[in-house]
Amino acid sequence: MKRNASAEWKGDLRSGKGTISTDSGVLRNTQYSFSTRFENGAGTNPEELIAAAHAGCFSMALSGQLGEAQLKADSIRTTASVTLEKTDAGFTVTKVHLEVAAKVPGASEDAFMKAANNAKSGCPISRLLKAEITMNAKLES
Repeated sequence: MKRNASAEWKGDLRSGKGTISTDSGVLRNTQYSFSTRFENGAGTNPEELIAAAHAGCFSMALSGQLGEAQLKADSIRTTASVTLEKTDAGFTVTKVHLEVAAKVPGASEDAFMKAANNAKSGCPISRLLKAEITMNAKLES
């Protein structure tokens, strides 16, 4: 399996602008810029896209882990917060924090936490990132 996305940048770092597109067409010439990345400008940025990818990947991985335990979620809601910091090596994604809330009928807290921890370490985006990954997971009734 191979997925593709592309980016085009025009201009210098601070005043230039770019667009991001995906082969699926979900993102098509979506704007990004210095202000969308380091300030509060309108548009997206690479860290926001990583957060979206990680939240989606984790939610699917948790669903899979629950299925292995013969459990099925009514819902899994995940928010990923990506931290970008200036380090000696330059700007670096240093942390990702996952906030997870799930409704899983019949799940014990232990079974849920085992599945959540396995998903956190096993989802492909978690394995891709070299950042510290933390998580708060809550089983809702």
